[in-house]
Amino acid sequence: MLTPAHIATAVSAALAEDAPWGDITVHALIPVEATASATLVAREAGVLSGIDVFAAAFRLTDAEVLVDLHAEDGEAFAAGDVLATVTGPAGSVLTAERVALNFTQRMSGIASLTRSYVEAVAHTSARITDTRKTTPGLRAFERHAVASGGGRNHRFSLSDAVMAKDNHLAVLLQQSGLGVTDALLAARARLGHTTHVEVEVDRLDQIPAVLDAGVDTIMLDNFSLAELREGVALIAGRAVVEASGGVSLETVAAIAETGVDVISVGALTHSARAIDLGLDMSLEVGPVSDADG
Repeated sequence: MLTPAHIATAVSAALAEDAPWGDITVHALIPVEATASATLVAREAGVLSGIDVFAAAFRLTDAEVLVDLHAEDGEAFAAGDVLATVTGPAGSVLTAERVALNFTQRMSGIASLTRSYVEAVAHTSARITDTRKTTPGLRAFERHAVASGGGRNHRFSLSDAVMAKDNHLAVLLQQSGLGVTDALLAARARLGHTTHVEVEVDRLDQIPAVLDAGVDTIMLDNFSLAELREGVALIAGRAVVEASGGVSLETVAAIAETGVDVISVGALTHSARAIDLGLDMSLEVGPVSDADG
């Protein structure tokens, strides 16, 4: 999902945003001939994601900067671990530092939060997935981070699968004049049988009509634990059962124990805290703090 082209496009845009007419601090203070060595150090424990994006920020700033990676995406790290070493022209290292850290801290935060959810349901067969609640333009990065943390990716975009929610169904039923089952069967006939079809329900009594349409996944939205158990029993393996709404680290284990197949969690991408990583610099330029914004 996260291709070299995705990385190059987004990182180049971020570098241009951060230094549209060059880095005047570097131009004013750092000799052109100065070189530096820097280490990417974890200030807290977490799960790594975005290490190739980190490297790309330096490479796209200056091809003379070399980045040696000491860990891979998906690896857990402890506070104090050195995750990468950067060497090259000091000015270029300083210019790329913030963009490199912004991506990797954000992505590692998502990966770390995802790992917590995955571990919380590890005693069940439920899968943790993300949603489309991602930062516009950065979905591939955030979805990659979810995968780094051991989560699964839901449909990437509106073009990939059908997900009929309450508003879709309201319009469909009004315009078609059909019942839920017949309207969904007609839609399936137009699509063909290779397209995954998911339908959201918010009441137990909506399930039978959706089941009769032969959909692939039924999303139980904002169901209580008792309702989730009843919904799983009613569907009885005839469709994938997804739980959504009201999911947190405190509730996810109990939701998984109801027997649902998938738990979609918007918080993985919209509420993850950036992991504290720092770039410690040495040699000619001296130590540099990661304190500035």
